[in-house]
Amino acid sequence: MIKAIIFDLDNTLIDFMRMKKLSCEAAMDAMISAGLEIEKKKGLKIMFDLYFQYGLEYQKIFQVFLRKVLGRIDYGIMASGIVAYKRVKEGLLYPYPNVVPTLNQLKKSYKLVILTDAPRIQAWIRLAAMNIQDKFDFVITFDDTKTKKTGNKPFLFALKKLKLRPEECMMVGDSLRRDLSTAKKLGFKTAFAKYGEDQESARVKPDFIINNIKELLEIRI
Repeated sequence: MIKAIIFDLDNTLIDFMRMKKLSCEAAMDAMISAGLEIEKKKGLKIMFDLYFQYGLEYQKIFQVFLRKVLGRIDYGIMASGIVAYKRVKEGLLYPYPNVVPTLNQLKKSYKLVILTDAPRIQAWIRLAAMNIQDKFDFVITFDDTKTKKTGNKPFLFALKKLKLRPEECMMVGDSLRRDLSTAKKLGFKTAFAKYGEDQESARVKPDFIINNIKELLEIRI
């Protein structure tokens, strides 16, 4: 019998990659307007290559980007990009459709947990922006175990906090490899959020596939 549902955050509860892409596009437009001489498409490719190298949460991406493109940091250009990025980002920090009512309903019957690879402060900022920070019994971030969800530690940490066995928990995430593979091996029930960003293939057969988070309410667990 399932007693707890554990959620990935980005691209499971919030459309993180859409927010990231649109924020970066706004930043690139602003930097070009401020004098950066680069074609927008090329600039965005360089920026995302750097994000995938350093991590999507890397906080000094503009400095690294400008050093790569210009060989130095132009603070006027950088400031223009950061302001535009933050302005767009703040307007896009909202949950996927049906997240809030679904969480409200699930909370009546299950313990709810966030398990994310994001840093603690970034995870809490996103939860607060969506006004769902009070929906969860625990919020577990990368800072708690210093290990991503491809390893055992985050899941074992969650079990310890919940005082439950793997078979009493279900993991919900958009990545078969990052969110569900380890959970499945440890004995968790798994639900693949197919509506999320990550459509990579992996040799993982989730117990359930959902196209909208509200479908969790229809699963007999």
